[in-house]
Amino acid sequence: MVDLTERQQELLRAVVDEYIATAEPVGSESIVEKYSLGVSPATVRNEMVSLIEKGYLKQPHTSAGRIPSPQGIKFYINELMKEQAVPVKDEVSIKENLWDYRFHLHRLLKQATRELSEQSGTLALAVTEEGDVFHSGSHMILDMPEFFDIDLTKTVLMLLDHQDLLNQILEKAVGNEPTHILVGSELGNDYLESCGLIFAPFGSGKKNVGIIGVIGPTRMAYPRVIPTVRYFGDLLTELVGGW
Repeated sequence: MVDLTERQQELLRAVVDEYIATAEPVGSESIVEKYSLGVSPATVRNEMVSLIEKGYLKQPHTSAGRIPSPQGIKFYINELMKEQAVPVKDEVSIKENLWDYRFHLHRLLKQATRELSEQSGTLALAVTEEGDVFHSGSHMILDMPEFFDIDLTKTVLMLLDHQDLLNQILEKAVGNEPTHILVGSELGNDYLESCGLIFAPFGSGKKNVGIIGVIGPTRMAYPRVIPTVRYFGDLLTELVGGW
């Protein structure tokens, strides 16, 4: 049951969109200036307090602005977000770039993570059922403010070298959805509180071959990245389906 009013939902959408765009805590004045909510800054502040009390926003100690909590991000993804379809020209280009590797799994996943990193603008990874890990785009996260935190960056890079730790996180996703999303505390590691993980399984027939996905800040551009990851999962399933 949704416990937010329509106005609170619109405000939460605006806060998440602004946070994704700026990586900065969001204040009431900027919301009123940039988004047509039809209310005063005082009303926005009051509604932000309600969203904090309900667990959808939080306030960093050093800022007067607010940022979405993992609960707020998940509500945004599940209830408020409008996905942006992968452009057909990008689908064609990606498939062409992977086609020649379809009979060589390791080479296919190396190329797939390279392509996914370029498409998503963040760190891409693939993990096989046999425990092989492939990744690309580590350098991209170093330009993101969240990863100026050395403990966060070390933890993410450590996951790439310790498949058992990575599997512990992947196993936290439940259900048979085509795309899984874990945000903040759902990752089960305090150092990853400001991270998000999106991944899709792929397989041959009824056999699961592995997963492909991305790791980035909690403020990833979910409307674009989620359908992109889903497309890569579907494409890899298609390419390995004849094995």
